Amino acid sequence: MIFHTGSSPRSLCILRLSAIGDICHVLPVVRTLQHHWPQTPITWVIGKLEHSLVGDIPGIEFIIFDKSKGLTAYHQLFQQLRGRRFDILLHMQMSLRASIASMLIPANTRLGFDRKRANDLQWLFTNKQIPYWEKQHVLDSFFSFIETLGIQEHILKWDIPISESTRKQVSNILPDAPYIVISPCSSMAYRNWTVEGYAAVTDYINEKYQRPVVITGGPSAIEKEYGEKISALCRHRPVNLVGKTSLKELLAVIDGAELLIAPDSGPAHMATAVNTPVIGLYACTNPDRARPYKSAQWVINKYPDAIRAEYHKTADELPWGIRVRRAGTMDKITINDVTDMLDKLILSLSPDQ
Repeated sequence: MIFHTGSSPRSLCILRLSAIGDICHVLPVVRTLQHHWPQTPITWVIGKLEHSLVGDIPGIEFIIFDKSKGLTAYHQLFQQLRGRRFDILLHMQMSLRASIASMLIPANTRLGFDRKRANDLQWLFTNKQIPYWEKQHVLDSFFSFIETLGIQEHILKWDIPISESTRKQVSNILPDAPYIVISPCSSMAYRNWTVEGYAAVTDYINEKYQRPVVITGGPSAIEKEYGEKISALCRHRPVNLVGKTSLKELLAVIDGAELLIAPDSGPAHMATAVNTPVIGLYACTNPDRARPYKSAQWVINKYPDAIRAEYHKTADELPWGIRVRRAGTMDKITINDVTDMLDKLILSLSPDQ
C-alpha cells in the first residue's frame, strides 16, 4: 500500500491510450478514484479516438496522444507536461509506445504491472508494481492499481456522457424500439463470426420476435463489407449503420438497444458501460479474461474447445489469456448456439420473469 487510509495524493496521472474496450475497463477505476479522493486532480493521457468517446467526462484533464503524428506526438506530450510533476502515475498500458510516452510524464511513484505480466518490458519504466494475481479479468487487473494505493472498493460505475443532441441525431436513423444491435466485427479479423451466421440470426430475430436489427461498426473496409454482405443475405434487411456513426453516436445506439450481439470487441464493453446486456461470441479469446463484465451468463464460450483443438491441452495448462488466431476458429459457434442464448436473454428481460 502506497498511501495510508485517510491520505490522498496531490495529483495523479493515468496513462492508458487505447483500445476502446480497455478504456471502458479503466472507467470504473476512475470513478472509484473520484469517489474516494475527490480533491485529487486526475489527468488522463489518452489516444485521439478514445478521447472522442470519454473526453467530455467532467472532473478529468485529458491530454491527447495522437499516435498518427509519430514523433510529434511525443514532443507535444513533453510540451504539455513541461514543468509539472505528479505524485502518482498509473502506467496501465503494456506497449513500448506507451512506455516511451511514460518517460515524458514526471512522477514520484510510477505504478505498473507486475513483472510476470509486464509485457514489452513495461517493468523497466516503473518503480512500483501491482501484485500478481492469476486468472484476472482485465477490469479487475486495473482495479489492482488502486488496491495497491489503498482503495479496496470497486465502484462499477461508468457514466459516459451522451448529449441530448447526440441522442436526437441517432433517433433519426434508428427504427422504433425495441431493437437489437449486432456489432459483427472485432479489430482482429480472426475473432469475427460468420456473415452467414449473423444473417441467419438477424432473420430469426425478425421472424420470432418482430424486432428490427441494427448492424453497427466502424469505417474500415472489412466492417463495411461485413455490413453489406449480412444485409444482402437477410430476408429481413437490417438497418445498416456501419461506418455511419461516431463513437458517441454508436454509444447512444447501443444505449437504446434491448441487447447487443458481438464478438470480443470494443462495442461489447461499451454496452456494459450503458448497462445493455451482451451476447458475447467467444472462441479465440478467453471470456474469463475479456468478456463483457456484467454479462457473464450470456457468453457463448467455445474457447475451451478451440484451445484443445489448437494446442491439444486444456486452458489451465497454458498461459492465462492465450489466444487462438487460426482462421475459422469462430465457426465453432453455431447459429443454434446464438439463437438459444437469444431466447434465454429475451425471456429474462420479460417483465413477467
